[in-house]
Amino acid sequence: MKVGVIGGGQLGRMLALAGTPLGMQFTFLDPAVDACAGALGEHLHADYSSAEHLQQLAQSVDLVTFEFESVPAETVAYLEQFVPVYPSAQALRIARDRWFEKSMFKDLGIPTTEFADVLSQADLEAAVAQIGLPAVLKTRTLGYDGKGQKVLREPADVLDAFAYLGNVPCILEGFVAFTGEVSLVAVRGRDGQVCCYPLVHNTHNDGVLHLSVASDQHPLQALAQDYAGRVLTQLDYVGVLAFEFFEVDGGLKANEIAPRVHNSGHWTIEGSECSQFENHLRAVAGLPLGSTATVGHSAMLNFIGSVPEAAKVLAIADCHLHDYLKAPKAGRKVGHATIRSQNVEQLQQQISELEALLKE
Repeated sequence: MKVGVIGGGQLGRMLALAGTPLGMQFTFLDPAVDACAGALGEHLHADYSSAEHLQQLAQSVDLVTFEFESVPAETVAYLEQFVPVYPSAQALRIARDRWFEKSMFKDLGIPTTEFADVLSQADLEAAVAQIGLPAVLKTRTLGYDGKGQKVLREPADVLDAFAYLGNVPCILEGFVAFTGEVSLVAVRGRDGQVCCYPLVHNTHNDGVLHLSVASDQHPLQALAQDYAGRVLTQLDYVGVLAFEFFEVDGGLKANEIAPRVHNSGHWTIEGSECSQFENHLRAVAGLPLGSTATVGHSAMLNFIGSVPEAAKVLAIADCHLHDYLKAPKAGRKVGHATIRSQNVEQLQQQISELEALLKE
């Protein structure tokens, strides 16, 4: 089977690594000359809106998926005329736009923070008057890893905040007093079957994911799966979807969804029977889904900016290195390590060793 992937970053790279043993071949459409997934398949070096290259992609593969939500929904809709694409353009259109996303949560009865649509500075001031401060102003699309947002703590922060984010459609969200941040990675097949991985506890540094630790029988697992199931059904979704939540007062408030394989699910490569990457490919190809059961206790730690010396990472017990072969750059995700253990105490020790290595 030949699979087209829109985007050629590390997620596309890990999809190819998971799909190659299944007999899949990959073609990546990405404008970057040095797209790190390119070494694992054919690389169409072109803009996502290039009709010529989209036609070339559609004619050379059996199906298409995408690795991140910055892909224009129009690109997916265009491809859908010629080849099966999963997830769908409609699912992407909603998931990539925070206003559509939050409105869907509200319609489905999923708790979320207060929010308001902001199309001008005047809208922002009215929204602040309604929601109050502190709050967060975010662009409706494209913002991720702390980008495309501005925290508003006092009235002075509101002045020119809309212009600060580029005078583009935004959403204002009220602050959430949360006790933890968790995410659920779920997968839905073409036949509607849904499988979920354990809830993951996430720690961020400067808005970028630092550490994800898979939970063991989290008390909110069933609630998270219920909320995710509502969204998957509403979108008639096919593939992996990640759902980020805030833990608030013993329950969950929805933060956002990502219509793709997700950074907080990287631990599944070594930490589960079937990784999120393989399960995404199984889902979009119409194959039976794999088991999401865990293999011991697992955690994932991101490498930001540069990858530590391989020998030092691998010297830590049951530590698995993933180097994306991306050029070092401040703030860039260039790799990660997965740690696996048979008990929680040992896992925490391994995490501490790896974090100490990053400080060297």
